[in-house]
Amino acid sequence: MSATKEFTKGLWKDNSVLVLLLGMCPTLAVTSSATNGLGMGVATMCVLMGSNIVVSFIRSIVPKKIRIPVYIVIIATFVTIVDLLMQAYAPTALYDALGIFIPLIVVNCIVLGRAEAFASKNGVGKSILDGLGMGLGFTFALVALGGTREFLASGSLFEVKLIPGWTTDFMLMTSAPGAFIILGLFLAGMNALNIRKAKRERTSYKPAGLDCNSCNICDMTEK
Repeated sequence: MSATKEFTKGLWKDNSVLVLLLGMCPTLAVTSSATNGLGMGVATMCVLMGSNIVVSFIRSIVPKKIRIPVYIVIIATFVTIVDLLMQAYAPTALYDALGIFIPLIVVNCIVLGRAEAFASKNGVGKSILDGLGMGLGFTFALVALGGTREFLASGSLFEVKLIPGWTTDFMLMTSAPGAFIILGLFLAGMNALNIRKAKRERTSYKPAGLDCNSCNICDMTEK
């Protein structure tokens, strides 16, 4: 795969949130605003890139039987660095809003999954592109979700009031049910775009992770 495809796959085709449905815990928990989504996305991207680089460097000397514990230690190291940097330099309101979800990046399946599935099998250059692309895709999804929820809740974006006359917040959008509703609409839109593209190209569309026994999307496409 070319360097461009390695980078761009995580932005759309293999987006960790909108396609692979990974990292749902922080996705639903911290996206009450675009600012929170951006902070969480950038923190995860930094950990993802750092762990990918180190794992790719040491992939040939780590015994297979202990590779997962080694990867977790590497990820935990970068999470600690990011946590301390955010505690020192990030706005206090943002750091408090993200709270426990920064340390929980250690067990984020996106980070460990890329270390195991990609960085441990590829060189440093490709691992950097993979980490950057997947991290940006994750950040994009979180900002989009957070921005949508924030706007529908209070008419603002990045804490800037876009509709001055909006005086009563729509609290559903800032709660857990609101997160599920908006994410569901995003996923439905993503599938609709992919099905439309498949019809235009006269091919079948099957979402990642599904086999032909668990859906009828191919039949829908053919119709």
